[in-house]
Amino acid sequence: MSLVGRLEDLALSDIFQILSIGKKTGTLFLKGSRGDALVVFKNGLVVRAETDDTESTLGEDLLKAGIIKDTILNLASEVKASLPSKSIADILFELGSVSKETLEKAARKRIERVIYQLLLWQAGDFQFEPDDTNPQNQGKMPDVGWELSKGMSPEYLLMEGARVHDESTQIRPDSTAGQDISIEEEGEWDEAWGMQSPAERQDIISLKALTQELRFPNSASEITLLILRFASDIFQRGVLFIVGDREIVGLGQFGLDIEMPDEKIREIILPYPDSDFLKKIIVEKRPYKGAIGKDTTIEILMHAIGSGWPDEGYFFPIIAEAKVVALLYCDNLTTGEKVGETEGLEIFIDQAGLALEKSLLQRRIQEMEERG
Repeated sequence: MSLVGRLEDLALSDIFQILSIGKKTGTLFLKGSRGDALVVFKNGLVVRAETDDTESTLGEDLLKAGIIKDTILNLASEVKASLPSKSIADILFELGSVSKETLEKAARKRIERVIYQLLLWQAGDFQFEPDDTNPQNQGKMPDVGWELSKGMSPEYLLMEGARVHDESTQIRPDSTAGQDISIEEEGEWDEAWGMQSPAERQDIISLKALTQELRFPNSASEITLLILRFASDIFQRGVLFIVGDREIVGLGQFGLDIEMPDEKIREIILPYPDSDFLKKIIVEKRPYKGAIGKDTTIEILMHAIGSGWPDEGYFFPIIAEAKVVALLYCDNLTTGEKVGETEGLEIFIDQAGLALEKSLLQRRIQEMEERG
C-alpha cells in the first residue's frame, strides 16, 4: 500500500493510525518547510525516526549525556564520511564505543523527541514506501539513527507528543516557541541512563492513549475503529463482527494475510446458533481465552481468515443496551508470539459498549426530531 499526500489534507496522527492498524512495514518520508524526516515502521510499530528539524543528532545526544567523548564522536564522523550509508550509531556500535542496550535507550528517547517535533508540522508532503526499511540512501538526512529491536506503539508516541505539547503550553507558553523540545526533562536525562525503568504494559499504554478519543466519538463506526486499533497493539490479527439475532456478520479486520482482506471479511455471515461454542460466548457475555471449540461454523470462520488453526483464540463480546452487539476475535497465529496482558483491552471494550449506547441513543433522538 503506497500512501502519498500532503499533511494539510491528512494529519500525521491519522497517517500513524492507518499504518498502525494495518500493521504496515515500510518507511514514511516527510518533507516540509521545516526540513526532512523519516519514520520506519515494522508490523505497525515505529523502529526508527529521524529529522533534521532538531538541534542535534543521536551521536550528539550520546555526547551530551556523557556516554561518549568528543574524540570518539569525531572518529565516528570521519568513518561515516567514507561510509555514508552507515549511521553514526551503527559505527559507534561496531567500534565498541557504545553497547546495544545504551543505543536502544538513546534511540527510544530520540524517537519520542522526533515524533513530537513532527507533530508540530502543519504543512508538507509525505510518502509511505511499503517494505522499504533501509532508508540510508534516501533523501538528504544527515543521519538515520538507530533501529530499535522492538518497536514503539504509534498510539503511545502520539499520546506522549500531545502530553508534552499540553505541558509546554501551560507551563512555558512563551519560552518554547521555535525550540527543540525534549520529551525528557533536562534534569532527568543523566539519571535515565543509569537505571532500567519498568516497562509499562502495552494494554495499559493503549488504554491511556485511546480512552480520551472514546469520550467524544463522532459515530458508531469510529468506536469500532478504535476497538480494532487497540486490539492491534496486543494481537497480530483480529476480526470484528456485528452480532444480530441469529447471525454474526464481518465488519472489519487487522493483520489478516489474505487477498483483499477487508472485502473478504465483510462477506462472512455465520449463523452462530449453529455453533454451541459461539453461542455460549454470546449468551454468557464474557470474554473467552483458550482453545477454540471445533464445529462447522468455526471451521468456516477459520478457513475465511486463513493461515490454519491457532492453539488458542481470544473472543471479546461488546455489550450495549444489555446485549452483545459485536464480537471481536483475535489471535497470534501468524507469529506464534505469546499474547500479552488483555485487561486493558477488556476495560476499553466495556467503555466502548457504553459509548455505543450513547451513540445509539443520540441517533434515536435525532430521528425523533426529524420525524417531529
